[in-house]
Amino acid sequence: MKDDTGEIFTLDEVAAYLKVGKRTVYRLAAAKKIPAFKVGGTWRFSRQEIDQWIKRQTNDDTSGDDRRGNE
Repeated sequence: MKDDTGEIFTLDEVAAYLKVGKRTVYRLAAAKKIPAFKVGGTWRFSRQEIDQWIKRQTNDDTSGDDRRGNE
């Protein structure tokens, strides 16, 4: 079984993985809104960091209720 924790995605692969356009991924990376780094001027993405980013986005969306701090 392959260990995917160290897998590195290209911009095209991240776009397919997230089911969004390449331009969207490029803009997110350039704005530092998604974890990314450049190798020789080309964007690269750690699968592990992308998966963690997805979880953070999901948690941010579901924790938006007004009950925080009222316990």
